Amino acid sequence: MMSVCIIGAGTAGLCCARHSIANGFETTVFELSDRIGGTWVYNEATGVVNGIDVHSSMYKNLRTNLPKEVMGFPDFEIGANEASYVRSDEICDFLNQYANHFDLKKHIKFDSYVIRVLQRKTKWQVLFKDLVTNKIEFQYFDKVLVANGHYHTPNYSQIPNMERFKGQFLHSHDFRSREVFEGKSVLVIGAGPSGMDLSNIISRTADRVTISHHLTDIGQHSFFENVQQKPDVRELDEKGAFFVDGSYQEFDTVFFCTGYKYAFPFLTVDSGIYVEDNYVQELYKQCINIRNPSMALIGLPFYVCAAQMMDIQARFIMSYYNGSNELPSTEDMLKDTRDRMGKLWAEGLRKRHAHMLGPKQIDYFTDLSQTAGVKNIKPVMTKLHNESSKCFNENLLHFREDNFAILDDETFIKLN
Repeated sequence: MMSVCIIGAGTAGLCCARHSIANGFETTVFELSDRIGGTWVYNEATGVVNGIDVHSSMYKNLRTNLPKEVMGFPDFEIGANEASYVRSDEICDFLNQYANHFDLKKHIKFDSYVIRVLQRKTKWQVLFKDLVTNKIEFQYFDKVLVANGHYHTPNYSQIPNMERFKGQFLHSHDFRSREVFEGKSVLVIGAGPSGMDLSNIISRTADRVTISHHLTDIGQHSFFENVQQKPDVRELDEKGAFFVDGSYQEFDTVFFCTGYKYAFPFLTVDSGIYVEDNYVQELYKQCINIRNPSMALIGLPFYVCAAQMMDIQARFIMSYYNGSNELPSTEDMLKDTRDRMGKLWAEGLRKRHAHMLGPKQIDYFTDLSQTAGVKNIKPVMTKLHNESSKCFNENLLHFREDNFAILDDETFIKLN
């Protein structure tokens, strides 16, 4: 029987386990924490605990910024709920229901920290530490699926003269509750979904919030009255920031909402995987390790219907692992990848945008579907995702009041 190692028991890892087991493979999931859920699990702790970085970036009272109707799996939807935008603990409950329905938990080694994954001839040696007993063990597997997520290693943008600033620096990864900003003047760096959302959340306790970014399509109506927008920061001094428009403001805290780095600290340099400016290489169809195809990475693309995407990625990969399909040659996989990326570079995208899909996600799903002969994601999912993203940008303060219903594979309606 083929043996499969899955690293991580969040949305991606659970989905991989479900499909690996369905294919009759001997499946083992290594999970760092004592429960499933990955990034959706709230952990009060931040920083380093017992020598290991705290994985979760979840903060108190988080509600999803996508409707639950697009957050389920193709074969297991999120159950009835009055609201489309649900709390993080409800997503955790859903993932537990999914795990119980497919009887996944007996395959999971909890409190297991993967130290190293190393190729030994035709097998992968997985070295891991049992965090309860502190024992270090290893096992061998035929295949490895890396599903450790990408919201755990903070990315800090570099600002000239950062070292001069005497106030506090904080990254959204270590943010748990808005009370920490009580009465403070806060400079938020970055206007991605978290930067915009958190600017409003912390403005309920902060004295003044300034969000610095270089986007042109964000209206002031997106924010509460004590949130103002500024262009990029030119440099910091001891007390505040000079902006590129020539203005200056003092701040108590610089709050980085600048995203995350893809990080796979357990992979060795000869694994075939490397990251350059947040572009993970070299992968066939953004998931199969071209140099070592018995390894695959799940869930890298972002601005997507994540669970739906992970499911079709898992089915795509399993179609090669179970022998239904035969992978192209190394040369053909490299050519496919480089041709696709060449089109992105020609459009002016940078390497850090390599895994960004957004409105193009349906093209990616269709490519996976047609290449491997697996069932595609329902078009309604990407249509609703696009509508929700549009509402987020146009009506940040109130978009979570919207509720949706899916009528069929192509159609959704807004209920209010």
